[in-house]
Amino acid sequence: MSHPNALLTPAGREMLASRVIKHGWTVTDAASAAGVSRQTAHKWIGRYLAGGRDGLRDRSSRPASVRPRVSARDIRRIWRRRRLGEGPLQISWHTGIPASTVYAVLARNGQGRLSAREHRAKEKAVRYEHAHPGDLLHIDVKKLGRLGEGGGWHFGGRGNKKRARGIGWDFVHVAVDDHSRFVYVEVHSDERGETVAGFTSRAVRHFAERGVTVKRVITDNAKAYSSVLQLAALTLHGVKRSHTRPYRPQTNGKAERFIRLLINSWAYSKPYESNRERLEALPGWIFNYNHRRPHGGIGGLPPVSRVPGVNNVSGQYI
Repeated sequence: MSHPNALLTPAGREMLASRVIKHGWTVTDAASAAGVSRQTAHKWIGRYLAGGRDGLRDRSSRPASVRPRVSARDIRRIWRRRRLGEGPLQISWHTGIPASTVYAVLARNGQGRLSAREHRAKEKAVRYEHAHPGDLLHIDVKKLGRLGEGGGWHFGGRGNKKRARGIGWDFVHVAVDDHSRFVYVEVHSDERGETVAGFTSRAVRHFAERGVTVKRVITDNAKAYSSVLQLAALTLHGVKRSHTRPYRPQTNGKAERFIRLLINSWAYSKPYESNRERLEALPGWIFNYNHRRPHGGIGGLPPVSRVPGVNNVSGQYI
């Protein structure tokens, strides 16, 4: 019987194949004589028949095809979008790089998940979508500390001596259409009833100018949203109102998610030198959100694609 190690050489493999092909041995007997399995014997016999002695040589273990490495340029593009607080799918839509590649690059560098500041969702939102633009308008407000000269602590640290104290707040009022995710935004110095009522009226008119009739709004249970002025504004425009369930802000989830995006991608996206600079950047950011940014909730299309009366025109946001 041949020693099993004989098959480590092309000569040993040729002997095994010759016993079967030329001398009429059975594959089982030839495999037993060589000390290998029938499957291994069949492999070498097949290679000998296909390629002669050349077919019995060892082949490279290198894969026939190797996935191309991600270029340094694509990695820079991925990180540039990531610093804006975008998730892997958003990055993929913007760059054209496959989402699986974006996931892999972020995961290899420990950035597979957004930071706690970037991703504060504590409870999964209720998923629903109304059938037409204007069927439901989500209204909410976000209170932001104003920036002093030199920016704020988000970039300079809490010990940043340049940050100003006691300079007040900005109240960012937002209205998000449930079907299209098209938004209208204003910034004010308060969230009183008259301010909320004025914002609601302008939001309804803003959508009406774009061919969208607002039928219902939903807000949280803040007193301003139940004020006499707010109720009068809704009655004037023939709009019904709904409130979120107590202690369940996720029922106004589209406004909550938009505000989270607004904070990460505009308010704290870069170290603004002043509050005025930050406010001046808002209209452009809103226009990009409405007209260009792919939205994950509507199949990667921008919100404007679901608003029939808009022809890529910008509105008044501040």
